[in-house]
Amino acid sequence: MLLAAGPMNGINPNAIQAFPSWVLVLCLWLVANFGFGQTPKGNAAKGYEALTERAFVPGQFPRSQIDNAWKLWGLSEKPANYGQLFRERYGLSEAPYPNKGLPMGLKASRMPLGSDGASLDCLTCHGGSLLGESFPGLGNTMLDLQAIFEELSTKGTKPIRTPYTFSNTRGTNEAGATAVYLGGLRNPDLSPRLPWRNLGLHDDLCEDVPAWWHLKRKKTMYATAEAEAASVRSIMQFMMHPFNLTSAFNREEDTFRDIQAWILSVEAPKWPWGLDSGKVIRGELVFRENCSRCHGTKDHYPNKVIPLDEIGTDKTRYAGIEPAFGEFYNQSWFSKERNGWFGDGYKSQRSGGYQAPPLDGIWATAPYLHNGSIPTLEHLLNSKTRPSVFTRTFRTNEADYDRVKVGWKTISPAEGITGSALEARKIYDTGKSGRGNQGHTFGDALTPAARGDLIEFLKSL
Repeated sequence: MLLAAGPMNGINPNAIQAFPSWVLVLCLWLVANFGFGQTPKGNAAKGYEALTERAFVPGQFPRSQIDNAWKLWGLSEKPANYGQLFRERYGLSEAPYPNKGLPMGLKASRMPLGSDGASLDCLTCHGGSLLGESFPGLGNTMLDLQAIFEELSTKGTKPIRTPYTFSNTRGTNEAGATAVYLGGLRNPDLSPRLPWRNLGLHDDLCEDVPAWWHLKRKKTMYATAEAEAASVRSIMQFMMHPFNLTSAFNREEDTFRDIQAWILSVEAPKWPWGLDSGKVIRGELVFRENCSRCHGTKDHYPNKVIPLDEIGTDKTRYAGIEPAFGEFYNQSWFSKERNGWFGDGYKSQRSGGYQAPPLDGIWATAPYLHNGSIPTLEHLLNSKTRPSVFTRTFRTNEADYDRVKVGWKTISPAEGITGSALEARKIYDTGKSGRGNQGHTFGDALTPAARGDLIEFLKSL
């Protein structure tokens, strides 16, 4: 039918009709099955198996240090509940799969010289806990990645000094800084290089980890929409561990296509408590009038990027990935992924703002904004109530969750608090770099009743 519609961009339809019919059928089949530059789907079951059973980087932490970390904690002997205390200290959850005695987020892996060790994996940051249960695919808002590197990398009894900050506040991490740092140790073909090249390292971005179930609806990844969501290679950046051979990237690409397929299969958890149906109905009307233009609906997601000045949120994350890293990425193996006959790689791009995320399972993704600076939906939709300094238990049991405000219960830290860096990272100070809680004031004009209805509707997503 399209062929009879007349001239198309200067193409003569008569010339197209002169093609043998089998050519047209073949073209339509290729488009239907592969699209233009789309990634063929992997095997989700194989992806989950690889994600939970395999390590993709050499060991980073000696197993002996994992077993004896209590010696750095000031304890005189190993406690009987050491496994629980270990998970609580570092913000890790119990593995919901066989994991050789390690928590979710650590994977048994040989050290570079062959001794027993463990490495981080995708679920370090993307394996969270919800109402006391481990949940692969949920951002880990308990994690203290800085403590893991400081205390588990050493073979002694004193924490090491890390080359950059892995985490400024507990529950956030410096994923962007990690990509920039590791990229500085690689040439564009991913062969190792020395000395390290600074591609614009900033370790004050305070990134909140997005939920994996959102990815299936998105065309781009990251808060800044800088990468194509269809890219498999982009999710392999952590493999730039200095001891990984260049050949490892090509060897594991198909494995990560399977892992991507599993990521795209993750579904958002449903609100586990009762809902007020009347408020939900009224709240949907409020949502459609005030929120759907950017966040979409259950049936349509617009993939909308909001300009920095319009959204008004902290700009540090956007500015913190400099053009030098973008140039490295676009020259590198990561951007040259080809998929099908029409693919031409996936380049990084500057978007000019932050992407309004889908809101499926929003109740489970607190705290909010790209830097985790807002503890609950009530605070998000009424900027005057946002705490400037807060902490929380960093447990995820039902008692720690606020069903009314929708998010984690907060605690006001004592004024002038002092103590170890470990304790200081539990405090979220919105006055510090990368941690601003300003912007997204679109709910301020709502009446308390309309805001309450909207929150009830958001619980239902």
